[in-house]
Amino acid sequence: MRIIPCRLAGALLLVLANPLLAADASPAGAVQRRTYANPIDIDYRYNFEQVNQGISYRTGADPVVVRHGDAYYLFQTLADGYWRSTDLVDWRFIEPSRWPFDSMVAPAAISDGDRLLLMRSMFDPGAVLVSRDPEHGVFDFFTRRTPALPNAVRPGMDQFMQPWRVGDPQPTEVPPGPWDPSFFKDDDGRWYLYWGSSDTFPLYGIELDMERGMRYLGTPRALILLDPARHGWERFGQDHREEGRPTYIEGAWMNKVGGRYYLQYGAPGTEYNAYATGTYVGDGPLGPFEYAPYNPVGYKPGGFVHGAGHGSTFQDAYGNWWNTGTPWIGYNWNFERRIAMFPAAFSADGQMSVSTRFGDFPHHVPDAANADPESLFTGWMLLSYRKRATASTVHEGFFAGNATDENPRTFWVAADNHAGQTLSVDLGGVRSVRAVQVNFADYKSDRFADADDIYTEFRLEYSRDGRHWQPLAATGEPRRDRPNAYLELPAPVRARHVRYVHGHVGAAHLAISDLRVFGNADGNPPPMPQGVRAERDADPRQMSVQWRPVRGAVGYNVRWGIAPDRLHSTYQVFADQPTRLEVRALNTGVSYHVAVEAFDENGVSPLSGTVAIP
Repeated sequence: MRIIPCRLAGALLLVLANPLLAADASPAGAVQRRTYANPIDIDYRYNFEQVNQGISYRTGADPVVVRHGDAYYLFQTLADGYWRSTDLVDWRFIEPSRWPFDSMVAPAAISDGDRLLLMRSMFDPGAVLVSRDPEHGVFDFFTRRTPALPNAVRPGMDQFMQPWRVGDPQPTEVPPGPWDPSFFKDDDGRWYLYWGSSDTFPLYGIELDMERGMRYLGTPRALILLDPARHGWERFGQDHREEGRPTYIEGAWMNKVGGRYYLQYGAPGTEYNAYATGTYVGDGPLGPFEYAPYNPVGYKPGGFVHGAGHGSTFQDAYGNWWNTGTPWIGYNWNFERRIAMFPAAFSADGQMSVSTRFGDFPHHVPDAANADPESLFTGWMLLSYRKRATASTVHEGFFAGNATDENPRTFWVAADNHAGQTLSVDLGGVRSVRAVQVNFADYKSDRFADADDIYTEFRLEYSRDGRHWQPLAATGEPRRDRPNAYLELPAPVRARHVRYVHGHVGAAHLAISDLRVFGNADGNPPPMPQGVRAERDADPRQMSVQWRPVRGAVGYNVRWGIAPDRLHSTYQVFADQPTRLEVRALNTGVSYHVAVEAFDENGVSPLSGTVAIP
């Protein structure tokens, strides 16, 4: 099968094959801003940890993005290398000259302008790597062996340690580490390290001497600890429903903005939809820190992408803020995950926010300074939800309809993995299609390491009548694996049917969790939701929100925050679910404002009036 490159030859083929497309194309000389959709489109690697159990899956987690020189570098858990991008859209995998035999988990990475430093999670002293040429994968040892972490007990002995609580004296013993480390260099030239991943112990910090390798200055300081009795979103489980279960603080990250220090953390655990990012704020790099009442700052419990915890916060070349996180898949293994990137901001009065509203729909990547993260949403709506899907073959009851349910844990499986298998979606009417995301699943994939035959090839076709098909887009060169392939069209295409035509995947089975089609229908956005009511429950960590259904809506965004103009938290629900939502992510002693918006294939409704929640 001949594969047409999506953005160049594919665009030319589109115009030649479809004269209607030329009329919709951008004006001569106009440059279309690039877009992306979560999970981000990189070649996630197959995990080797469960090889002896025969559990095969691709995964990505704990992303750290560092800007070094004119490029961005993405490091994550359990990949034998890292990714480089110059635009935050196209990412190229780089195999480094040095790497640990058992790979990296939750690495720390930082650029000081001259060098890029990289450190894995550790229980014992180990190496820190350094590069002045990360573009070509050239790494050497910054130090072959870090000093022993001061006051750390031996691995396994932390079970006998006394738990630390806020207000206690600084601990004389700390768990082995540093696990989940994070570097920070202050603007006065002093260096710090933060770390911790535990259901018992806090996050820690210590100053570093980086002049002669890496040395610790002083002893570790206990900094912040979870408090699920007051912070509802720090409770464990799906939608925070496993009351009393151990809950995890991990993934430390530090930013200094406006003279204040934002110590960020992930909680309550990566295995569910409610994994989120919170922050404490202080006047010094080692505190004391104060809990931010607007927490969580990064929260994505609904929609296709679930979870936004444990990542990094960085600025792009134009000064715009971004926050990365770890969405959850969890079909093959609890820790089967992906990577997401969300626009972020710090307000003039210091409030940190991460925009996850429509966080799994296409977004623009800005090419200039951008003051409003939500303005990066393209307005391209989901056209494929619950639409009729048909397939050339079906394996053991994994039906085509699973590919339009917006659930990454259900999927279509073809009877075999041969080229030519098809999956088609009927959009129910002619629509303006702008982008397609093909999300592959791992069903008995039987892969546990990188290999030359692990790559993705397919083409997309479109039709108005379901009989006559024309080219829409395709994968191109260079070949790479694309578990969450996102193909933006160079111009709108009028189509009712979209068809996936299989070329190749490296897995034993062809499995697609969701064939997501984005664009717009030809009508007006839905009306504002009416009858919005919100009440705080007897447990002040949660509230109940309800509203009247909006006819024709595809779904709703329930939005809340600490002020009517700061509704930064969002829970997306679909219209075939009840128009009532229990939100279990509130903080005690904090007042809120709540509103609801509806969306369909035409656009987004006006936001309802806000309801105050004392």
